Amino acid sequence: MKKYKILRDIEESYNELVHKVSWPTASELANSTVIVMVASIILAIVIWLIDLGLNEIMHLIYNIPSM
Repeated sequence: MKKYKILRDIEESYNELVHKVSWPTASELANSTVIVMVASIILAIVIWLIDLGLNEIMHLIYNIPSM
C-alpha cells in the first residue's frame, strides 16, 4: 500500500512540475542573475568594510601596529 502512495506522490510532483510551474524566460533569468550578482558584490564590499573597521578598532584597543 505504501509503495502505491510513493508512486502517486511522484506522479503528482511530476505533473505539478510540468503543468503548474511557471518557468522564467531567458531574459527574466538573465535579469535575476545580474541582480543577484550585484547584490552579492555589494554585500561583499560591506562585509569587507566592516572587517577593516573592526580590525582598526582592535589595533587601537590593543596598540598593535597596523599591517
